[in-house]
Amino acid sequence: MNRELLMLVEAISREKNVERDVVLGAVELALAQATKKLYEGEVDIRVSIDRDSGNYETFRRWLVVPDEAGLQNPEAEELLMDAQDRAPGIEVGQYIEEAVESLPIGRIGAMAAKQVILQKIRDAEREMLLNDFMSRGDKIFAGTVKRLDKGDLIVESGRVEGRLRRSETIPKENLRTGDRVRAMIMDVDLTLRGAPIILSRSAPAFMVELFRNEVPEIDQGLLEIKSCARDPGSRAKIAVVSHDRRVDPIGTCVGVGGTRVHAVTNELAGERVDIVLWSEDPAQFVIGALAPANVQSIVVDEEKHAMDVVVDEENLAIAIGRGGQNVRLASDLTGWKINIMDAAESAQKQASETDAARRLFMEKLDVDQEMADILIAEGFESLEEVAYVPLQEMLEIESFDEDTVNELRARAKDALLTLEIAREESVDDVSQELRDLEGLTPELIAQLADGGIHTRDDLADLAIDELTDLTGQSEEEAKALILKAREHWFAGQA
Repeated sequence: MNRELLMLVEAISREKNVERDVVLGAVELALAQATKKLYEGEVDIRVSIDRDSGNYETFRRWLVVPDEAGLQNPEAEELLMDAQDRAPGIEVGQYIEEAVESLPIGRIGAMAAKQVILQKIRDAEREMLLNDFMSRGDKIFAGTVKRLDKGDLIVESGRVEGRLRRSETIPKENLRTGDRVRAMIMDVDLTLRGAPIILSRSAPAFMVELFRNEVPEIDQGLLEIKSCARDPGSRAKIAVVSHDRRVDPIGTCVGVGGTRVHAVTNELAGERVDIVLWSEDPAQFVIGALAPANVQSIVVDEEKHAMDVVVDEENLAIAIGRGGQNVRLASDLTGWKINIMDAAESAQKQASETDAARRLFMEKLDVDQEMADILIAEGFESLEEVAYVPLQEMLEIESFDEDTVNELRARAKDALLTLEIAREESVDDVSQELRDLEGLTPELIAQLADGGIHTRDDLADLAIDELTDLTGQSEEEAKALILKAREHWFAGQA
């Protein structure tokens, strides 16, 4: 039988183009599994085949574990003190082995070994197919829904399978077994048996890729999709720019009679798409992204990366959109926080900011209201601007002479120094627990200290909008930071 065993190994090795040692290893595993069935309990069996003669030995073995750990599986473990009685010098983690009678391989044993080998070969072929598929560089996975697996849809393309999770499908989309479906390849997870390719139909990248397939000018480099924001199954916005004056970016993406955009819409269960002209000017980009609403005026706050957009009463509902959808998508598309307001709200906010600036100048520069109003009228909003705007610019103000300008700049610098000292003292009051919180930078710590936030609980108690006002972070960043600060509240809870 030893000669037959080697012949079997040689035949499988040649037929399947697998190394001889790999096949022998699979035979050893198969013989060990067959031998285990002769024992009760979870025993550990090792089989060793001589690579030249085909003779093989079988051993039952026990893992040596620390005495204090106790035996979790007495059939396959041995306490250190007992193991040292049998094999002096043995250590934890090593094995005590005992030769046992080998199971004759016979016809049944040979078939069992062959099944183990074939399974290993199937695994190797699966990995090879996956590597071949991924090497093609496809970004969209087109296939047929094969089955459901724990709520996920398994999509088959040829002999390769992808996994489309329910959370990555389009809401209200009812895909069934046998349906043809396309989705974006997001990742490959080899730990997922059977369907390692992770798919998505709700990701913005999927819409971008669909447009790339429908609009050849994108691959030609004449057009570029700069960004995309989606409310899957409902509405989306894409920002496009032309790199050729002769090509109309919006019209090209729409296509003759709307054919191109309709093809994308049909693939996405009727999702409505707004095509927006991208602009290097952030304000112009935001105005385009808010279409079809007409914008009256816009104020940009670079520091907070936010914009106040003023629209009339008729356009207010359009700009915000149902459930805030339009402004939310515009914000995602442009990367700017957008505050929609009517003229009355804008005037009220502007008056409030003017009052704050007037009080600041009167208090910190020790000037009267008339001089504070002159500074505001000339566009000054902060002490930094008064202190460090080029001297010549301030001298151009009709009401100011050189002595006045120099005095204002000196007072502004003194006020800033005083504020900086106070800020450092405030930062010193910030608890070490808050300083150590993951995600907090020195700049954020200083901003929190300015707002009176000195402990982790102070931060945890904030609402998201309160934190965004303090730091200028996005809502997502603020939410993540607040949740991180609250983690200790729930530590130890099951």
